[in-house]
Amino acid sequence: MIHVPVKVKLPFLWGKAVFKKDDWPQVNLIVGPNGSGKTLIAESLGGQFADSGYSVDFFKADRKQDDSYLSILRDNEIVRARIEYVLSNMFGKSIVFTEDSEGTFVPVVKNKAWNVEYDLNKVECHGLKEIITLLVALYSHTKKSCLIFDEPELHLHPQLQVFFINEIKKCARQNPDRMFFLITHSPFFIDLRYPEDLLGVIVCHINREPTHIDSLSKEDDGIFRRFLPRFNTYHKQFFFSDNQIFVEGYTDQQMFTYLLPYIHNSYSAVGTGIIDVGGKDELGVFCKVCSLLGTDGRIITDLDSLFSGKLRDVFCNDSRVIQWLEKQEEKQQDFYSAIFTPKELHQKITLEKLIQKLEKYLIMTGHYICNYKGSVPRKLRNFFEKLLAIENKYNGAENIDTYKTVVLQGILKTEEELKKFLPRNLSENLVFIKNLYRITLAGAEAARVYILPKGCIEHYYMQTKNDYMPISGKDKLFHTEREHLMHTSRKNIQKDYAGLIEILEKACARV
Repeated sequence: MIHVPVKVKLPFLWGKAVFKKDDWPQVNLIVGPNGSGKTLIAESLGGQFADSGYSVDFFKADRKQDDSYLSILRDNEIVRARIEYVLSNMFGKSIVFTEDSEGTFVPVVKNKAWNVEYDLNKVECHGLKEIITLLVALYSHTKKSCLIFDEPELHLHPQLQVFFINEIKKCARQNPDRMFFLITHSPFFIDLRYPEDLLGVIVCHINREPTHIDSLSKEDDGIFRRFLPRFNTYHKQFFFSDNQIFVEGYTDQQMFTYLLPYIHNSYSAVGTGIIDVGGKDELGVFCKVCSLLGTDGRIITDLDSLFSGKLRDVFCNDSRVIQWLEKQEEKQQDFYSAIFTPKELHQKITLEKLIQKLEKYLIMTGHYICNYKGSVPRKLRNFFEKLLAIENKYNGAENIDTYKTVVLQGILKTEEELKKFLPRNLSENLVFIKNLYRITLAGAEAARVYILPKGCIEHYYMQTKNDYMPISGKDKLFHTEREHLMHTSRKNIQKDYAGLIEILEKACARV
């Protein structure tokens, strides 16, 4: 890490707030939505690095410096030979300079495949000219320098973008005094191979100061070291918008993407992407990354996320949740007194403790149901059969998140019948369960985590009836539902999927 303390003030963008950062890796990324001040902060950083003794070159997005870089290419034999080597291997082309009738040196491209020559400026595509210009800038600075690239992805094919960021990292390894800043909208430049690479990401936001990670705990380092190999180009969209929504799987992603135009305020969804991450634990990692980077990531997840997984750990310890609970203390005082012992009340009530209390009540109810030997009322049979199937399948089923989820689903669906069926002590617990359920869902929402009240996305389908988790044959169910969506009127969609649309409204709201 290179120690250069910087302070940036842009009051017309983020008021009185000040962006501060002292330690820098060699390669840094400045990301965020349009209008968030990325170029302005880069200009300020460049000035402060210059004051610290660095030779700063700002390679602007308009690329009006092309002529000066071509002159470097003409006069610097070492740089020219290096670029010719790259071009020859990538495109089968080389560059020479010839003097025209007016004495001006003209860059000429030789196409080795067809043994023809042509004027680079007049004939060649933007992409080749762009990569040549970028490489000249990169290779011609070797001493204590700070090179800032604004939108280096312009005109470049994705594979060329990957090539260029690799060249930057190669140059950084060879020259420990060199600094690089890339202002980018391209996920191909988000090349995060090691957890410490996250320390070089500056995230700009609309109407507030940029955020960044100063350091990673040992636990976070371990999480990201396992996670980053699965972090693909599609996932990286969230670096460029504060309005991304993460979901577990592709069926959730498809359903919510299709329903996005049906929310009441469609303008609030501009810039929103629905990103599937491939599992509940991955949601927890994305939640953690967003929290550390200061991005306002949102998550929509299944009900079983309450009962296990990294996501639960992350949102339970989120500062926004802690603040929300503190505001609830007076309002919930009587309720807390009813469910916690005096000793427990002397300690801080956390969301984790509330969920644990909910789990305790659910396990008590489930244990009674699974051990009941008498006849079961008709309205409760489906619920009991589902729960017994899980009980018979797993040893220690009460510790399985699906088991607790099914008990909770059954209580929410059949509360009135259960009140008549359960013994008095368990029947009286039902009101505690419902209150705990409401509080925990609202607490998670404080961290922008939205839990599907019915269970999972399949419980909102109109073409198939799915009462309890787990759901089998999800792919087939989804395609049946998708066909229904594709041929249903707007009015009916808004009516049939009102529950999902309401959740999307909350997730899209800008706080």
